[in-house]
Amino acid sequence: MHLNLDDAWQPELLPTLDARTWGPLLRFSTPARLIEKFYADVRDQLSAFTLFGSGDFHHLTALWLRRVAEPITVVSFDNHPDWDIRPPRWACGGWVNRALELPQVRKVSVWGCGNFECWWPGQIFGNRAAERSGKLEVHPWADARNAKERGRRGVILRSDWRGKFEQFVTAIGGGNVYVTVDLDSLQSSEAATNWENGNFSTDDVAWALGVLQSDARVIGGDMCGAYSVPKYARWKQRFAAEFDHPKAVTGNLEHARRINVAAFHRLWPILTDRHEHHARGDQQ
Repeated sequence: MHLNLDDAWQPELLPTLDARTWGPLLRFSTPARLIEKFYADVRDQLSAFTLFGSGDFHHLTALWLRRVAEPITVVSFDNHPDWDIRPPRWACGGWVNRALELPQVRKVSVWGCGNFECWWPGQIFGNRAAERSGKLEVHPWADARNAKERGRRGVILRSDWRGKFEQFVTAIGGGNVYVTVDLDSLQSSEAATNWENGNFSTDDVAWALGVLQSDARVIGGDMCGAYSVPKYARWKQRFAAEFDHPKAVTGNLEHARRINVAAFHRLWPILTDRHEHHARGDQQ
């Protein structure tokens, strides 16, 4: 289903739940009381796979994970690690920590980070304890890094990332997986977002989703990260968001929508393939 928080996606793409009254309240960060009120409002209408708005709402993935009863590995394609341990508790830059608090989440593995937060000194605000324990894996691009930095835990190169990803999926051993795709993991030519773009192509992510569908059990997932015009409900929320966001903005909304819809049509069918196949079989 499509949860419309901010008109980032056209409603005709999927059956749509209009939640635009919630959008300004939840964008970038929100108090815990509002998160719980929002979740109570929408949880009975959610599906296993959710399309929702800008990456400013990525913290909602931690809510979608509450609905999974079985032990799972969470796989995230994102240009940012979203592991920030600083307040506020519910913010798009720290949702991974909320996911790790759930008893059913065995591990979170983030692929395709190109953001400064993975490197010194930005990483001092990341959940390094979870990374050291192995419950959190962060796989940042290191092609442009020096030899010493390429020794960082989890690094990937254009030349080896597919092999490392296959090893990761093999280690899951056919277990349950929840996949979240943030469009900012894609190159700027293939996605228009509110954040810095990453280095994946849509073909890269499509390949990785195919590997997961073949060798693991994808029981749920989501996609977010499409550009939308920011609207906020609180001045502190607006101040923090505008301070944290990159200065560049997407000016041509028609172009942004066109390339994001192309990415959706490339990736969504693969993300939901096995689930939709079983649903069709149940109906026969």
